[in-house]
Amino acid sequence: MTIAHTEQALKALMLLSLDGDEAAYRRLLTALRVLLVGYYSRRMASAMKADMEDLVQETLLALHSRRATYDRERAFTAWFFSIARYKLIDHHRGRGGRRMAETELGEEFESDFDEEGLTARLDVERLLEGLSPKQQELIRQVKLEGQSVADTAKRTGQSESAVKVGIHRALKALGERLRGTS
Repeated sequence: MTIAHTEQALKALMLLSLDGDEAAYRRLLTALRVLLVGYYSRRMASAMKADMEDLVQETLLALHSRRATYDRERAFTAWFFSIARYKLIDHHRGRGGRRMAETELGEEFESDFDEEGLTARLDVERLLEGLSPKQQELIRQVKLEGQSVADTAKRTGQSESAVKVGIHRALKALGERLRGTS
């Protein structure tokens, strides 16, 4: 079973779990674990995998102990990633990396984990869910990651023309979906 990693889906699982649904809570923890591995792996390139696994577990335990403090009216992912961010800062501080922790804290407040930015990324992911997996891949590689059409064609085993046509059709489908005509 695939678990959607959208704000809406994660918040729904959190709300169900707060109301006592144990299966929803297990699904939430599974989804969050996947997100945490990605989040920490991007921020701990030089760290050992065991450190990252420990940090994932610590963050999930923190979620468990703090879940009663979650405000049902607010975005879940912003709340959750603030826990993750502070666990990472604590991890850096615990290993003598105070300067790294301060840098991490400063970068996070200035950059990508503000509530609006996170919500925008989740909205893009939700939009892409309406496309075929092949179209999603093309849009991610060329339009979101900035890879060239030629590199994407090589990676996907398609011709450059096929990649361009696939992107064009995907963008057209997204446009129709946004206008509500599909």
